[in-house]
Amino acid sequence: MSITIALDEKQQRRSAWRATVRSRVGYNPAVTSELPHFVIHVADANDLSAVASLRALWDDADDHDLEGRIASWLAAEGDRRTIWLASVSDSPVGMASMFEYRRMPHPGRPDSRWGYVGNMFVREEFRDRGIGSALLVALIAAADERSYVRLVVSPSVRAQSLYRRAGFIVPDSAGDDRLFVRRPS
Repeated sequence: MSITIALDEKQQRRSAWRATVRSRVGYNPAVTSELPHFVIHVADANDLSAVASLRALWDDADDHDLEGRIASWLAAEGDRRTIWLASVSDSPVGMASMFEYRRMPHPGRPDSRWGYVGNMFVREEFRDRGIGSALLVALIAAADERSYVRLVVSPSVRAQSLYRRAGFIVPDSAGDDRLFVRRPS
């Protein structure tokens, strides 16, 4: 009996946390209900063709070996890359990924890790329906569970409001956290 109560309390805390995160990212169940039911899950080797098909749509390109190249890329990334897929009626409609960076250990400090958010994409006909927000909720939940010290993203202009609603800030307002980028000359 006590196990059931503990699970119920844990579920209640998670539900409250998810509601808080969803409200921060602008997740709107009323808008989402206009869609057929969508599912978010962590991609695995069985999802390579789905990831490749979304990537090809994103770039509007035909690359006969894209799936193989993505498979090689994911193998090289190892367990540090996580990809989430959004599906409607078993068809891929969106994705997001996060790469884990591990900092070199410092004397007297605990080890730390942070995540880089990338490859967020939702098929055009499914945009503005809460799918991108749901992907971001899943990604933030994983980062929190992994105790990342920060998440970093380089969003498109169109996506900036989504990330701002989720609590992302421009580096200049991050206090001593500065993000510098160097482009090749």
